[in-house]
Amino acid sequence: MSEIQLDYRADKAEEITDVADYWALLKPRVMQLVILTALVGMIRAGSEMHPVLAFTALLCISVGAGASGALNMWFDADIDRIMTRTANRPVASGRMRAGDALAFGLFLSVASVLMLGLTVSWFGAAALAFTIFFYAVIYTMWLKRATSQNIVIGGLAGALPPLVAWVSVTDSFAWEPLVLVAIIFMWTPAHFWALALYKDEDYRRANVPMLPVVHGRAHTKHQIVFYAATLLPLSLMPTFMGWAGIAYGVVALVTSCWFFWSCFRLYGVAGEVEVRRAKKAFGVSIIYLFAIFFALLVDGLFHVA
Repeated sequence: MSEIQLDYRADKAEEITDVADYWALLKPRVMQLVILTALVGMIRAGSEMHPVLAFTALLCISVGAGASGALNMWFDADIDRIMTRTANRPVASGRMRAGDALAFGLFLSVASVLMLGLTVSWFGAAALAFTIFFYAVIYTMWLKRATSQNIVIGGLAGALPPLVAWVSVTDSFAWEPLVLVAIIFMWTPAHFWALALYKDEDYRRANVPMLPVVHGRAHTKHQIVFYAATLLPLSLMPTFMGWAGIAYGVVALVTSCWFFWSCFRLYGVAGEVEVRRAKKAFGVSIIYLFAIFFALLVDGLFHVA
């Protein structure tokens, strides 16, 4: 193979890597959940907005979430380098300059808010701007390194997409989407503290005051079980309130009980068994939230009884 061909392939690989790194800045796994929860908020609002405008609103909310992720990776590069879970992120690994990540995040933040305001709703744009600010500034720059309740308070940012979507398509506030916000808000601590149980050394080395580091593993387990328990009545609220059917209620009941049981099993174990069960609880938490919101989506689209 010629030297020119080798140089071309090297340049092409570098180009692909750059694109992949910018994509990684957006935290695509988190964006998937944002898209689903925002879509549920949009559908449950019952708006008859034109599909193009609805898609634009969903795109702006998703990009706004990605912008928050980029700003988070820019600011947290110093601790991301220390933690095994995050050491390969674009800025932390040195593949991307911090200034590029900051510029990318700021550009997407401004673009997503302006686009949502200009095309759909300035009320929704204001809600999106608040969400980005809360995650990037209040959580990332302050709470994360300041308190063991970082993920509890900061979790509000991740819980807001259904509300942002709702107000975007209706241009008004309502109480119904607050139930969706509450489900995500109460899910977040149990989800992240299960992760922190088996990644506590990462957080300790990085000097991040996650609950297991500050208050110990036993206290963390109590809190995980408490938050998982609150999700059972919360998840059933849409059915009790009459805006979701029995089929959704069954899904909510089964998955909530499964998640609670996976968390409850953390009691009375230590060492490798505890690590395995914490990983299982973390995995179940993801399945739980996707199942709940997918069931709400199906119920809203097809009015399943």
